[in-house]
Amino acid sequence: MVRIENMDEATARIEAALYSAGRPLRIEDIIRASGTESRTKTLDLLGIIMKKTKTAFKALEITTLPDGSYVMQLKPEYSSTVKRYASKPVLPNATLKTLSYIAYMQPIASKQLKELRQLDYITHQNVGRLKIYTTTEKFQKYFGIQGDVEDLKSRLFSKVRKTASRGGENNIPQITPQITTETK
Repeated sequence: MVRIENMDEATARIEAALYSAGRPLRIEDIIRASGTESRTKTLDLLGIIMKKTKTAFKALEITTLPDGSYVMQLKPEYSSTVKRYASKPVLPNATLKTLSYIAYMQPIASKQLKELRQLDYITHQNVGRLKIYTTTEKFQKYFGIQGDVEDLKSRLFSKVRKTASRGGENNIPQITPQITTETK
């Protein structure tokens, strides 16, 4: 890796990494992207970028997640506004519904979850002939969910109640990811 001494170039590289990742990045990934090879310099530059983003943009933010990773994302209050303009989501609607169901009903037993296992959004344990599925940490990061399984279930249950009160009892709750586009 080429060491970057020019701080403007390092800043641009951090911005590019956060923008193009479409997912949270660990500080180690950001250090590597910056080319500075220095945690202190990278954190300083990241702080400056976060402040600039806060003042320059009204709908975008760079936030630190509870696990210490960083993500550039659309502020949640603008999600419904831009939904129709967003490019193809990382996960198709059917997969999101399946994930919602698994998150709400976990643990579950099923033979139909190969794609979600391959994407590492769910994991399973063998119990006799059954495979018991639960969501992974990657699932929680993707949807910006914090907490344990019971906390997740209670939040999903409140969404189900809201949906039912609007006359849609048969709908499975759907979680909207904080980052819905993938830029390549």
